[in-house]
Amino acid sequence: MIKFQNVTKIYPYPKVAALRNVSFNVEKGEFVSIIGKSGAGKTTLFKLILGEEIPTEGTLFFKEINIPEINKSNLYKLRQQIGIVFQDYRLIPSKTAYENIAYALEVIGADDEEIKRDVSKVLEITNLTERAESFPDGLSCGEKQRVAIARALIHRPDFIIADEPTGNLDPLNTQEVIQTLVKINELGTTIILVTHNKEIINILGRRVITLEEGKIIRDEERGRFIL
Repeated sequence: MIKFQNVTKIYPYPKVAALRNVSFNVEKGEFVSIIGKSGAGKTTLFKLILGEEIPTEGTLFFKEINIPEINKSNLYKLRQQIGIVFQDYRLIPSKTAYENIAYALEVIGADDEEIKRDVSKVLEITNLTERAESFPDGLSCGEKQRVAIARALIHRPDFIIADEPTGNLDPLNTQEVIQTLVKINELGTTIILVTHNKEIINILGRRVITLEEGKIIRDEERGRFIL
């Protein structure tokens, strides 16, 4: 599904090699965690996947599409196949949980019947049905993040990138968010998780890619948190 082949990314001012000769594949249905210290190259890696940056060297494919070579209109279509979950939720304060999720469909012209059906489904998957009419300031941090996950899921993406989704959460809410991501993965969606949480990595027992100074230093099928 995603293929990095000898990817190097150098920023010119100041000259910094954010990624150096990085190669890895993520197959459909995988749950992959990416770890690394600040500056290891994680953010650059995701910007490359989203087409926000282009490699200095190497190639990057998503479903056999060479991302750096596609035009802007096709790049927009590609991004609709990718769900993104941020650490800071990025919910609209004036909209309920239901409305925050529905808005992602409204902007692409979905009809009312489709919106009602799909939003109800993702609320059920993320265990938020009873919180549908709550505004963000009435939700716990964990519930806000699950709304963000539901919003990322609403387009039925091929995969979801979760960038430090538990960074602001206590252990209980962290567990609920990770359980939600695992559930979504078990339903067939590929997950790429970035986290500094050692306990999450060790409990998951899934594939772990470790970045250090722009290089992959470990790629283990049932990895543990080692930095």
